[in-house]
Amino acid sequence: MAKSAAADFAGNLSVAILNQDDPELVRDSLPAYLLILDSLAASPEATGDILGASARLYAAYAVVFVADPDRSANLAAHARAYGTRALCADGRGHSCGIDSLPYTDLDLQLEKTDSGDASVLLSYVVASLAYIRTHGEDWQALAELPRMERVLNRLLVLSPDSDGAQVNTYLGVLNTLRPAALGGHPERGRVYFERALELTGRRDLGVLVDYARGYARLVYDRELHDQLLNEALQADPRQPGYTLFNILAQRQAAELLASADDYF
Repeated sequence: MAKSAAADFAGNLSVAILNQDDPELVRDSLPAYLLILDSLAASPEATGDILGASARLYAAYAVVFVADPDRSANLAAHARAYGTRALCADGRGHSCGIDSLPYTDLDLQLEKTDSGDASVLLSYVVASLAYIRTHGEDWQALAELPRMERVLNRLLVLSPDSDGAQVNTYLGVLNTLRPAALGGHPERGRVYFERALELTGRRDLGVLVDYARGYARLVYDRELHDQLLNEALQADPRQPGYTLFNILAQRQAAELLASADDYF
């Protein structure tokens, strides 16, 4: 009963944060809740739900709300540690250890995972990508990007509906990090972004911003860039499950539009 209550708290907290329309309130209050999650996760028997929620919230706080690079990197390291622990929580055998498997064995192990592993796999990816983003000068961290892509591709099979939009968005971003001439896959990324928009009914404005910043800027498509960002700015940000990040996305959209003349 205690484990269930703790998991419910972590899940309800995540929902409340996502539906909050005041980002500054979240920024100021989230540290206290992170400490509460730390206390819940301190138990060796902490569930995958608790560890996963801790990983995702630490990752979000580190990347979105912390400006100091050193502090952001430290918090992202906490997120990754929780995400890695979540892989082995609840007696899981299929996902446990994939963070350290050589690439030759990784795909074979991922094939053994099932839908019950999807949530912890996604938490692990979210936390790991936050870590990679805040450790951009660490080549060992950057070398983990192919591992993240493999896990995300597996998640497309395991969780195509419930987490599909988020997974497709991440894959869109990963495939548009570099131009085609340097090994990137912009057109593949475009397909992922379009699929994410379809799955969310275009209610997740962050997808529009990532699409514009990742794909449209990479291929120098000014018309698409401005179209996506103006759509984000004109939309109602208050959507169940997306409100907080929609408001933040609109702020980013305004900044990207303001800098467009200098970029293109």
